[in-house]
Amino acid sequence: MKTVGLITEYNPFHNGHFYHIQKAKEITGADRVVVIMSGDFVQRGQPAIMPKHLRAEIALRCGASAVFELPVCYATGSAELFATGAVTFLDQLGVVDAFCFGSECSELSTLQAIARILTEEPDPYVRNLKSLLQNGLSFPSARARALSAFTGNSCDEEVMNQPNNILAIEYLKALSKCKSHMAPVQITRQGADYHDTALSEYNSSASSIRHYLEKWEQHTSPFELSCHLSEHVPTNSLDLLNDGFQKSFPVYMDTFSLVLKYCLLTEDHFEQYQDVSAELSNRILNLRNQYQSFTQFCELLKTKEITYTRISRALTHIMLRITECDTEHYLKNKIHFYAHLLGFRKDEADLLSEIKHRSRLPLLTKLTNIDPTDNCARSMLQTDCFASDLYQSAVSELYLTPFINEYQKQVIHI
Repeated sequence: MKTVGLITEYNPFHNGHFYHIQKAKEITGADRVVVIMSGDFVQRGQPAIMPKHLRAEIALRCGASAVFELPVCYATGSAELFATGAVTFLDQLGVVDAFCFGSECSELSTLQAIARILTEEPDPYVRNLKSLLQNGLSFPSARARALSAFTGNSCDEEVMNQPNNILAIEYLKALSKCKSHMAPVQITRQGADYHDTALSEYNSSASSIRHYLEKWEQHTSPFELSCHLSEHVPTNSLDLLNDGFQKSFPVYMDTFSLVLKYCLLTEDHFEQYQDVSAELSNRILNLRNQYQSFTQFCELLKTKEITYTRISRALTHIMLRITECDTEHYLKNKIHFYAHLLGFRKDEADLLSEIKHRSRLPLLTKLTNIDPTDNCARSMLQTDCFASDLYQSAVSELYLTPFINEYQKQVIHI
């Protein structure tokens, strides 16, 4: 049987994601879909709007065969780190024949050509990149402009300014570096733009759904939520959304404002944390007395050279205690040390048997089964559990619901 892998956040799951699952199976001829998904914190350095187990169950209802959690140090990393973590995870499972990703660019060959340049880093490109960075451009802008100058194609800069294209290129770079047999398959993004904040008539973006929830949460009942979202999310997920609305979601960055403020007040330097440079650490120290909230502080710290997203990731890493040293240690070893299963379809349970037989990673269905002698595995799992417990604590406080420790949560099976 053929298996296709998907790299996702589902923040939240919408009709475009359902299309992605169905189209991936159609294009590849796959019988099964393995999903690697960010947990309770996502790549933009924010908490997911819904808990990971809820998002995983929706994915299973909508065609996923099994959903695994991407460790939080990769899930909240830069595009390159996120892609490295996700692609190597799919590869190490040992059962994935192809992985399918969406992008704004319709030509896989264009993305592959750019990925080769960024992997090989020719001298003229590197010199131009350094010059642009010294002139004050942010890294994403400098890289896009340097690439366009190197290839002589102005369209390449436009390609590099699209968020899904950036991730797609990083997936292809990671695929090449790990010498995987998995075949890359591209699907052109359909419907609303990634950054759209208004619900559209066709395939609203995750951003627009999050924006709707944030704007109307206090004035919306579960019934009204169903009415407003019925055209934007799969029908068979509406009951889960109704049951969880204002009980387990929505969750926002500013839900963690006091937690982050505590973390910023308890240390005198922060450059040991992932994505925190010495310059950013000093800026945090100099401005922390002006702290009001998570989002306000991101805006306050933002400069021409340091983007809002980079700052939100850095602050999330401080809050979750994700250090540069630990992540580098994981990357120098096996990158992954377990495959944490969030859920699976019972009628496709044979997939788990195949993973147990072929995977280079131990299948983790009970967190207590972690190898106590593997220091990397214990360290990574401890960080993952801390992130999830912190998220669950915020949910419990926000909606006055019982706290459920990560070790108590069960694998979902439908």
